[in-house]
Amino acid sequence: MAWNDPQWGKKNEGPPDLDELWRRFTDKLKGLFGGKKTPGGAPGSNGLGAAGLGIVGAIIVAVWLASGFYIVDAGERGVVLRFGKYIETTQPGPNWHLPWPIESVQVVNIEQVRTVEIGYRNNVQTKMLKESLMLTDDENIVDIQFAVQYILKNPEDYLFNNRSPDEAVRQVAESVMSEIVGKSKMDYVLYEGRADVAANAAKQIQTVLDRYKTGISISQVTLQNAQPPQQVQGAFDDAVKAGQDRERLKSEGQAYANDVIPKARGMAARLSEEAAGYKQSVIANAEGDASRFKQIVEEYNKAPGVTRERMYQDMMQQVLSNTTKVLVDSSKGGNNLLYLPLDKLMNMSGQGTPPPPVMLDATPKPSTTPPAPDDRSRDTFRSRDREDRP
Repeated sequence: MAWNDPQWGKKNEGPPDLDELWRRFTDKLKGLFGGKKTPGGAPGSNGLGAAGLGIVGAIIVAVWLASGFYIVDAGERGVVLRFGKYIETTQPGPNWHLPWPIESVQVVNIEQVRTVEIGYRNNVQTKMLKESLMLTDDENIVDIQFAVQYILKNPEDYLFNNRSPDEAVRQVAESVMSEIVGKSKMDYVLYEGRADVAANAAKQIQTVLDRYKTGISISQVTLQNAQPPQQVQGAFDDAVKAGQDRERLKSEGQAYANDVIPKARGMAARLSEEAAGYKQSVIANAEGDASRFKQIVEEYNKAPGVTRERMYQDMMQQVLSNTTKVLVDSSKGGNNLLYLPLDKLMNMSGQGTPPPPVMLDATPKPSTTPPAPDDRSRDTFRSRDREDRP
């Protein structure tokens, strides 16, 4: 009875005859390969039918063996398993393994950069607060989202030592970042130490993954966002602004100090040098005056009159050198004096002809009362008389 017979499956009828089904199947195979049908419905075959079955079997075996060929692309590795046990790792190019179910191959891309996100998913706005909130060393909470990029360096360890590689990387990265943040100040994590935090995290994550033999190589750790929690963002901004004002005032004070202190030190050094110079000048002048006085005394002892006259002339020269008006006796025994305004003569020398000197009458007026004798004049005449005597 055929499968599509409408009478099949009715009541009081049994299942189809398996022998008849097998006979029909063999007849079709014999028809394909030139065999004869079995007479009377009894299964049988001749020599040509057996050869056809052999060819079919050979074709099936050839197809089965050909299914073992595979190609590994550049940047990939083929991991061959025999009944689930690791056998070898094949390099890029055409390769062959025993077909399934004896052996199987898993092709792993070792140059593909894989990314694991911690603290967010797909977008920094989609936060995972359970992963991102961390406590710093100064007991402040920071919200950190970062990404870990990695490649494979050992496909065998990656396949057989990890049940979920991305989850392992995520857990290790979160643990390491929590440790680093817990040992750092909040300002260091948020501002000046962001690059150092990422670099240290990459090194420590790689160390832990190597200890677990995951076959993963960390390429880069990138801090996507680091800020205080949203609930305290306003207070934190005020604190940051106050800190910036403090730093600004400190910088201004330091700049003022850097400007004033060197000037004060320079002035102090200048005054000290001037004082030292004045000291040396006074000492030198005093020593020079003392030496000159000693020399004058020696010369005076040798020739008192000449020395006295020389001292008188030096003193008059010193006094008159600071005056701008000069009176000159124009004639011997006369009473006329020549007045020379030297200051005006010097000022007007470049402007025109200087004014002529003025003649002053120096004739003494008669006095009714005779002058009283001067004791100093008499002493002076007496001393001169004694000097003129041999």
